[in-house]
Amino acid sequence: MDYIADLHIHSRYSAACSDRLTIENINAAAVEKGIGIIGTGDFTHPKWLSEIKDSLVEGGDGIYRLKSGSGTNFILTSEVCTIFDKGGTKKIHNCMLAPSIAAVEQINEALAKHGNLAADGRPVLMMSAEELANAVKGASPESIIFPAHAWTPWFGALGAMSGFNSLEDAYGSAAKHIAAYETGLSSDPPMNWRVSSLDKYSMISNSDAHSLPKIGREATVLDVKEISYKEIADSINSRRIRMTVEFYPEEGKYHYDGHRNCKVSLSPEESKKYNGICPVCRKKLTIGVMHRVEELADRKNGYVPKDAASYVHAVPLLEIISAVTGKGQSTETVAGIYRNLIKKFGNEMNTLISAKPEHIIKEDKKIGEAIERIRQERIRVTPGYDGVFGIVDLFSDAVSAKNHGQRTINEF
Repeated sequence: MDYIADLHIHSRYSAACSDRLTIENINAAAVEKGIGIIGTGDFTHPKWLSEIKDSLVEGGDGIYRLKSGSGTNFILTSEVCTIFDKGGTKKIHNCMLAPSIAAVEQINEALAKHGNLAADGRPVLMMSAEELANAVKGASPESIIFPAHAWTPWFGALGAMSGFNSLEDAYGSAAKHIAAYETGLSSDPPMNWRVSSLDKYSMISNSDAHSLPKIGREATVLDVKEISYKEIADSINSRRIRMTVEFYPEEGKYHYDGHRNCKVSLSPEESKKYNGICPVCRKKLTIGVMHRVEELADRKNGYVPKDAASYVHAVPLLEIISAVTGKGQSTETVAGIYRNLIKKFGNEMNTLISAKPEHIIKEDKKIGEAIERIRQERIRVTPGYDGVFGIVDLFSDAVSAKNHGQRTINEF
């Protein structure tokens, strides 16, 4: 059976996150989005963990649900920032999955020695990524740890600022505990396939949602026999990934090189001409994900591994409706159209990926046409850079900024 999972989100206790990120609201949003397995996020934070305990009940298989029994399936997840010295100061964001509340409490006890877990939902820990992985697996052998948004410049294990050229470099002897990595919004499978050292890991995608509408903007379709922690872990550990749902990577806010303050956005080729220096202010450019992948790639663009999982590019439904109507994503006009489409087609994932375009067109011609163009990759995306999201043009006759080689759209 295939289940759509979003294993990296946050609670309202994380910095720059919405106050509306409560357990009940996350549950409702996941159902609306079509997410069958959702991470709790932030299990290291004592207040959020208390709310998890109060709001959810475990079914004996490492999966948690609302006490009413309704809604989606929760799995215990969290993200932490490790800061350490290894030939200079290094910063890596890491995600964790845990099989039980008891396991979470053991993990938290081990991590509390390295930082204030109550300070933020994504705490800063003064320990290396290697020490983190060893501590987490030592506290809970069944847990899973993976690098978050692996390519982003500032906190990705492979980002331009990390100083690491492989996950083995980043995690040292504890790389044996790493089974997967997260692509992040600014990269997609074809980009990652170019780096052969990543072949041994499961490639997964998650939303890293800081608000309810962002849940499910990226997701992973897991091949599991049943919904249980063991099956989810086995799916990741054995690379049984059916498919990922991806942002167009150009829309991610670190795809190109650039300098936000000077509004300078450059492709890797253009950036190299300036030797990585902003042509306006003469300061260093933020080197983006596309450039970084090019640096580490040992395969040509277009390479597809024989055992590669499928993927689809998608644009969030609220974004599509906003672009079509010319109204803001938070307006009642956009919300009303969104609710109508969800009612008609079941959930957002089904609307974006599985529903027949002609059926959507019957409901709303322009939105149906936009979704069809997205599936066919007949859109243009102006790449994001240095913290600025890319701009999607749904009705341009041009194709997207580069040929992704998208292979298939699976039915859920």
